[in-house]
This record gives sequence, structure tokens and C-alpha cells, in this order.
Amino acid sequence: MSFKKKTVRDIDLKGKRVVMRVDFNVPVKSGKVTDDTRITAALPTIKYILEKGASLVLLSHLGRPDGQANPEYSLKPTAVLLGELLKKEVKMAPDCIGEATVSMANALKPGEVLMCENTRFHKEEDMKAKTDEDKAKQQNFAKELAKLGEVYVNDAFGTAHRAHGSTAIICKYVPVSVAGFLMEKEIQYLGEAIANPGRPFIAIIGGAKVSGKLEVLQALMEKVNTILIGGGMAYTFLKALGHNVAKSLVEEELLDTAKKTLETAKAKGVKFMLPLDNLAADKFDNAAQIKVVANDIPDGWMALDIGPQTIKAYSDEISKAKTIVWNGPMGCFEMSNFAKGTMEVCKAVANSGAVSIIGGGDSVAAVNQSGLAEKMTHISTGGGASLEFLEGKKLPGVAALNDL
Repeated sequence: MSFKKKTVRDIDLKGKRVVMRVDFNVPVKSGKVTDDTRITAALPTIKYILEKGASLVLLSHLGRPDGQANPEYSLKPTAVLLGELLKKEVKMAPDCIGEATVSMANALKPGEVLMCENTRFHKEEDMKAKTDEDKAKQQNFAKELAKLGEVYVNDAFGTAHRAHGSTAIICKYVPVSVAGFLMEKEIQYLGEAIANPGRPFIAIIGGAKVSGKLEVLQALMEKVNTILIGGGMAYTFLKALGHNVAKSLVEEELLDTAKKTLETAKAKGVKFMLPLDNLAADKFDNAAQIKVVANDIPDGWMALDIGPQTIKAYSDEISKAKTIVWNGPMGCFEMSNFAKGTMEVCKAVANSGAVSIIGGGDSVAAVNQSGLAEKMTHISTGGGASLEFLEGKKLPGVAALNDL
């Protein structure tokens, strides 16, 4: 699938001041970044811009500070780490808008980098503008951001599904808006998976709830040959089929929907695989008593991972695949006693030889934890964005960029 938007390759950057949206929403503990995946993912675009003789102003959000300046959500640790990775100083602005920040941006020389403070310190960044007054505030915020550069680059695929000030609205107020390399790569991989997948095409969908994945399941049923279900969401489906799932996670209000989803899959000839056995615990705790049980969970127990029979059945199915899209873990992999299902599926995907696309924060974390990240074809940096793209939705952060 060709990328129909202009990228940084398509414009002359020499002497320009570039304002770039990155996704540096990374875990920070005691003032240090604990997982640099998203920062290193943006490096190719950052280095390219600097090598072409531009100066660079970076915008990002971090966490949910609810429109208030909060040192706990400062982007300073990301500026420090980026400076180490680039082997050059990354200046830190006091805010993402305002005279002081604009002055710092204007003073940049070619090759210099300025990191702005968290865009979500301003409620206008991601407000749901319902009134004309709110809309005006949001537009004004985006106008202020646009003062930071004459070229806008969006390399934050993880936020491309949001029509925020720094991801989409800013494009109205800068002369040129283009994609970075990461954005381009994400759209190409996910687009190819949808438009022209090698078959069998398998979707592995896990995570806690059906509600967050319902639309993607419905969209994927139009495209895939097989769907493998894991995680807490499996127990809503199993209960809909009449199994006793005891204290396992269930969305009671979605039992009818789950039943209809299974009927749709059957009608479309999509193989819809649910767990055959489960690893159950007597409480939600890594130190809980555990046992392998069939799909009728004993009263007082809860299923927290897929069982050995399911691991084998899923691994066998994965071994036949030519294209795999994976979003969501198979169990509570954060607890070591309930990580086996997710890790074994990881191994099966890594060894399959298929084009494998991993999307979603927990799936990415699991793949990194497994040590098999290098064996995956593409690890998406955008959980919600990759899901919405697979659903066939238009991503505002992509739509706002200049067409080729």
C-alpha cells in the first residue's frame, strides 16, 4: 500500500525550523525513563531533519495531567535521554506555548533541538470541544503551537487517532505538514496487512475486555481466516456459550453481543478459536493456588491465563500463518505465574516465518519481555491508533497532513 501523504523526504529542510510531534509518552520512574522504545523509534526522523540542516522543536504529551502543569508529568527526563542518544544537548522549554518558548525556538541554530513541555499541561490540547467557545480556545492553542516552526512533521502514530491541537489542528496554521518515517512505516505495514495479506491471515486478540475490541473484531472478520481469543475477554465468550466461568472477568452486558459475534464468524467461515483449557487461581495474586481446568471454572476460582492444550492448539494454528496481527496478551502476564500463555504465543509468532504485526501497549511490552522483539516484522508504537486503523477508521493526525 503506497503512502499517499508527503513525508520529510519530499521537502527542503535546509535552514528551516521544524516543529515535530513525537510520541514520548513513556514510563518514567524517579525522574528516569524506564522504557525508551518510543524515543528510539523517533530517532531516524529526528536525525534526518538535523542532518538536512534544520533546527528542531519537539512536542509530546506524557500521561494524563488533566490540563494542569504537574512536575510528575514533565518531559524533562525524555529530553535528558534524547540528548544522550543524540550525543548533543537537548534544550528544555518551560512550556509548549508562550513568549519564552517561542523565543527559545526562534533562537535555535541549524542542528539544535528544543524539547517543549507536556502539551497536556493545557486542557485545550485534548478537550472535547462542544461549544463554539471551546472550539475557539482549541484553535487558538493550535495557532500558538504553530508559532514554533514553519514546517510541521507528525511522527506520533500512537496519537494519530486523536484530533488534538498538536496532532491535527496545528496543520491548519503551518505552511507545510508532512509525515515522519515512523508514521509512514506504520501506515504502510498496517495498510498492507489489510489490503493485501498473505494467507492464512490470523488475528490474535487478547486483553481484558471485549468492549474495547468489539469493533476491531467485527472489522477483522471481513478480512482474516482465523481469530484466536485470549485474555479476560475470552470468558465473556465462554459464558455466552453456557460455560461456568466462576469469578473470571466477564462483561455481563455483552453476552448477547458475544453470541452474535460467534454466529457472524461462523456465517463468514472465519475460524474463531477460544481457550480449550485455562490456568485458574483462587485469588488475583501471583502467590495464589493455581490449577489447570477445562472451560467450566470451579466456583470461587478465576481464570488468569490460557492452559497447555490451548497453547498447543494456538501455536499449531500460528505455525500455518502467512500474516499475523496481534493485539492483547493471553493472560495476566505481568504476574510471572500467569505469563506462560502470552510468552508461548510470542515464541510461536516469532518462529512462524509469517509477516507479524504487533500492536497495543501490553502486546509490545510482552514481546519486549520475551526477548523476541527482533523476530517480529513490525512492532507498532500505537495501540489505539493501530486498532482504529485496522477497523478502517480515518485517523485525524494522518488525514491532516499534506497529500502527495
